[in-house]
Amino acid sequence: MDVHIGENITVLRDCEALLIPMGTPVTIPEGSRVMITQALGSSYTVNINGNLARIESSNADALGLESTEHETGKSKVPAGPVDEDALWEALEKCYDPEIPVNIVDLGLIYHCDITPLKPGNRVEVIMTLTAAGCGMGPILVEDVRAHLLDVDNVTEVDVELVFDPPWDRSMMSDEAKLQLGMF
Repeated sequence: MDVHIGENITVLRDCEALLIPMGTPVTIPEGSRVMITQALGSSYTVNINGNLARIESSNADALGLESTEHETGKSKVPAGPVDEDALWEALEKCYDPEIPVNIVDLGLIYHCDITPLKPGNRVEVIMTLTAAGCGMGPILVEDVRAHLLDVDNVTEVDVELVFDPPWDRSMMSDEAKLQLGMF
């Protein structure tokens, strides 16, 4: 089954999810009707009874979709420097579950630095959220960590979540502003 944004579907089995924006774990019962509102990165955002919930791609089968366990093309043994472009490409695979724009274009990444280790490399990221009280912060931090660990020669990732300076829409890329109609 292909993903059709806005289509109502029936959940095929009990499915773990996180309520947005609180990040509260919930189980969506088998037989529930949901509408997919976003299918980007490594998760799905669904509307269930007027609430948004995030479902990991590993649970896609509950939505009648093919489960897409995270696969990595990363070499097993670190052997050299990290390609900085590959880091930014990995970060662009992370999405705010409420906004169909990646976290780089949203302006949520304040800093990304590489420190060589022996062996491997540590990547340090400083990031923020669009709203300080968002309960999805730890989930987004873990998404960032997981995607960066998939980059060749990255052996450690440290992600720091900060709220100073506070995020505002001026931090978004022009592409993101255009996509969201915020010009």
